[in-house]
Amino acid sequence: MAGTNDSQTFRIAISGYYGFRNSGDEAVLRSILLALKEEGDKQGMRVEPIVLSADPAWTTAMYGVEAVHRMKPGDVLRAIRSSHGLISGGGSLLQDVTSGKTIPYYIGIMKLAQWLGKPTFAYAQGIGPINRRSMDWMIRSAMRRSKYVSVRDAESAALLGRIGMPLDRIDVVPDPVMGLPLPEGSPAAEPRAGADETPPVIGVSLRRWREDGADMVRAAEALVALSKRRPVRLRFLPFHTPSDRVTSEEVMERLSGRLGEGSTAELAAPGDDPQAMLLEVSRCDALFGMRLHALIYAANQQIPMLGLSYDPKIDQFLNRLNLRPIGTTESLDAEAFADEACALLGAPEAWRSKHGPAIETLKQQAKNPAQQILQILRQYRSR
Repeated sequence: MAGTNDSQTFRIAISGYYGFRNSGDEAVLRSILLALKEEGDKQGMRVEPIVLSADPAWTTAMYGVEAVHRMKPGDVLRAIRSSHGLISGGGSLLQDVTSGKTIPYYIGIMKLAQWLGKPTFAYAQGIGPINRRSMDWMIRSAMRRSKYVSVRDAESAALLGRIGMPLDRIDVVPDPVMGLPLPEGSPAAEPRAGADETPPVIGVSLRRWREDGADMVRAAEALVALSKRRPVRLRFLPFHTPSDRVTSEEVMERLSGRLGEGSTAELAAPGDDPQAMLLEVSRCDALFGMRLHALIYAANQQIPMLGLSYDPKIDQFLNRLNLRPIGTTESLDAEAFADEACALLGAPEAWRSKHGPAIETLKQQAKNPAQQILQILRQYRSR
């Protein structure tokens, strides 16, 4: 690697849903940080991230980077002013389903950077759903003034196109987490179940969506149906604590006393580190996932998966692997689920042979945004 000096040091502010200890979003941040460091090393550049976080002390302790509070205007202003550019993303930042304040916040951060003369970059964004058309002009303005825009699926690109962003300026890339490695020093993967009588491990990632809980009732019935076909070890993986932990415990309570002979249910506690959760997923024989990043983790490690859709982003990701959801929060057939799960457990290598090439392509493409952003920053600074 070429030696670095002050002229090759780039401070980059990073805006996203960080510091909330949501495993999926924290995995996005970890993936972006690793990609920037790897690409910076290749290009002879030193990258100094500044993360806008809901919990700066925790973010600094977790990732070893500078962080400021995302809701303190003075801190945000100083962080962006001291940077050479701003990355917005990844994740589903530009949508108005969770809150009408989400889009104004993230676009506001981008516009602030642009007003300060800093180049902005959209990093593997998931765009939409956007129900309030009054948001279009804000998004169009910020994106058209950005130096590089990448989205994580074709549907997001099409939505930006309808808003008024030229399609030839949009790079469609995978979610950054497709490139996330296992923790350094991770033990070698244990042999998959099947060689002996050990029940296969089924990772289960659920989130409460319907207010009446009917979706979780159907998920529990599907898991019961599978357990009665063959012994399984259901390992619940809470991606967003404490909410997913509570949901997992409620579903496990529904399973109590109903599982087939030889089947068990347990709750994993991998901690806050997203790579620890990736390691948990890597030890599964199959995964039943509702959280997007649970499915992405499974793809990352080529773990056969069954996705339960609650949002178009689930369908969009599965489509990139030539897969379809096993059901939705409105409809899930327990026996059809058991049929498909048994088929995956019976022929995992056939699944990997069929979907592995698409997965490997996505893992390679996940590196594109970091490459593009650092090249642009070098050119921008040399002017």
